[in-house]
Amino acid sequence: MIVAGFGFSNRASEASLAEAFAALDRRPDWVAVLRNKAKSPVFRAFALAEGLRVEPLEEYQISGAQTPTLSPRIHARFDTGSVAEACALVAAGKHARLIQRRFVTTDGLATVALAETIAR
Repeated sequence: MIVAGFGFSNRASEASLAEAFAALDRRPDWVAVLRNKAKSPVFRAFALAEGLRVEPLEEYQISGAQTPTLSPRIHARFDTGSVAEACALVAAGKHARLIQRRFVTTDGLATVALAETIAR
């Protein structure tokens, strides 16, 4: 399974999210995002327009997730280096691997990353 993880500012627009989604190398089977962001009208409209299955995650679920990207601001707030990478990895499961590192939109308001489930 392929999972896209999203992170975004409250100032992000549907266009920001669409730019992030368009940057993905592959279409995901579903997307993961923090629960409070999943409730955002902008994200809900975007997910509906793209026909995406959404898995909301709690902040504690991504806390401590090891990511190749390390944003000091994100680390201080969430105890992980990238919300997008952490959401993708956590939602893809225990033995997931990142297949596309964090992409940041041109407006800097949204990020996305891809992970895949590794069969064991």
